[in-house]
Amino acid sequence: MTTLLYGLITGILFGFLLQKGRVLRYDKQLGALRLLDMTIVKFMVSAVLVGMVGIYLLNDLGLVKLSIKSMVVGGVVLGGLTFGIGWGLLGYCPGTSLGALGEGRWDSIWGILGMLCGAAIYAEAYPTMKATVLTWGDYGKVTLPQVLGVSHWLLIAIFIVGGLVLFRWFERKGL
Repeated sequence: MTTLLYGLITGILFGFLLQKGRVLRYDKQLGALRLLDMTIVKFMVSAVLVGMVGIYLLNDLGLVKLSIKSMVVGGVVLGGLTFGIGWGLLGYCPGTSLGALGEGRWDSIWGILGMLCGAAIYAEAYPTMKATVLTWGDYGKVTLPQVLGVSHWLLIAIFIVGGLVLFRWFERKGL
């Protein structure tokens, strides 16, 4: 029950931040897709950087256990293409379509219906995909620190510096 409560609280907080960051707005979505407005990219990079620090800190303190998923290139490529095509056609990604509906944007219902249909199709296709696409380029449960043989904190520091440089560049370009 406590886990569900944590999920609810963090979900509400995430939705609030999506709304406050204005990333639910269609013009921001379109601007990101056209590489003219990096608001969404800055929001996502910020979330990834904060998440990296938080998860690895909690892991190092023994409060959580990482659940590494297998790196399967076929699944990543197919999933990325499906996600990108859906986002490009609709103008909302899955999280922002739900947030946009919460703000009263009824056009986002098409994306939500698309997600539900896509999940159903994936569930039906999974047995076939498990024997084909989901075996292409299976590298097992690996992490970037493991592959490079370095501390995760070194990579996190590099990513944070890279993110700050990227943010500065975006601001200089007016993006």
